[in-house]
Amino acid sequence: MEKKEFQAESKRLLDLMINSIYTHKEIFLREIISNASDAMDKLAYKALTDDKVGLDRSELKITLTPDQIARTLTISDNGIGMTKEELEQNLGTIARSGSLQFKQEMARQEKAEGDTTDIIGQFGVGFYSAFMVADHVTVTSKAYGAGQAWKWESDGADGYTIEPCEKDKVGTDIVLHIKANTDDDHYDEYLEQYRIADLVKKYSDYIHYPIVMLMHKSR
Repeated sequence: MEKKEFQAESKRLLDLMINSIYTHKEIFLREIISNASDAMDKLAYKALTDDKVGLDRSELKITLTPDQIARTLTISDNGIGMTKEELEQNLGTIARSGSLQFKQEMARQEKAEGDTTDIIGQFGVGFYSAFMVADHVTVTSKAYGAGQAWKWESDGADGYTIEPCEKDKVGTDIVLHIKANTDDDHYDEYLEQYRIADLVKKYSDYIHYPIVMLMHKSR
C-alpha cells in the first residue's frame, strides 16, 4: 500500500499542529463535530432534490465513543460520506488559506492578547487540529450511492494512506488515537466522559443534530 505525501502547505501546517503551537487544543472536537454536521446537512439537502434518498431526518446524529483502554476517541456521523477522491481532496490538501497566513494571524492575535479560539475555523483547517491531541488518525467513510467504502490513515506530517475497506452504512467514522500524557499536557482528559460532555456544551451547542455519547466500560 503506497503512502502519499501531503501537499506542501498541508505538511507545513501539520508540523505546526503536531508541535503544539496552538494553545486551545480542545478546539479539535468542535471542528470535527462541525464537519460531521456539514456532512449531514449535505445529505439532507440531497434528499430534497433526489427522491431515492428516502431520508428520515430524525435518524441523523453524531456519536462520540471514548475508549480509555484503547486510548481512542471516535466521532461518527451518518451524513453523506466521502468517496476516495473526496477523502484525498478534503484530507490531503488545504483548500483555503495556507499555514503561513494561519501562523501569522495566530501570532498577531496572541500578541494582542486576543481570543485565538476561532482562528482554526476561520482558516478552514479544522480537520488538522485532530493532530494536536492524536498521534494517529483513521477515517473510514462510505459515500451515499457508493458501493465501496474507504479508509484514510495518517500519523501526521509523514503522509497518509488510502485503501478500500468494509463499512455497512453511509457516513464517516473518525478515530483519534489520543497521545500519551506529557509533563505539560494531560491528554487523558479527551477520553473522560464528563470532560467531553463539557466541551460539547461549550463549543457545539449550536449544532442542530443530536450528539450522543457511547461509553466503553472498564473493569
